[in-house]
Amino acid sequence: MTRSELIAALAAANPHLRLPDAERVVATIFGEISDALARGDRVELRGFGAFSARRREPRAGRNPRTGETVQVAAKAVPYFKPGKELRERVNGGPLQGAARG
Repeated sequence: MTRSELIAALAAANPHLRLPDAERVVATIFGEISDALARGDRVELRGFGAFSARRREPRAGRNPRTGETVQVAAKAVPYFKPGKELRERVNGGPLQGAARG
């Protein structure tokens, strides 16, 4: 699903929302998640999963065109860990709203 498909689905599922309003909702959610990760915070969406930033240490890499060794600087990369409910739905397990034990 692309961002535009998500916006269209959100607008279709909520007829009281105009398309520009649905677009603003999606942009706000993505923006807040991005801002939190940039601050080094963790974002957890219960039943869906958690976003965090993981630190990668500097390392030696290779230029794929020339084979030359280059230094790759340390950086933070986004990481997503799916929640239990999402994993179950993707794997055909219990559906949303099913009793938990």
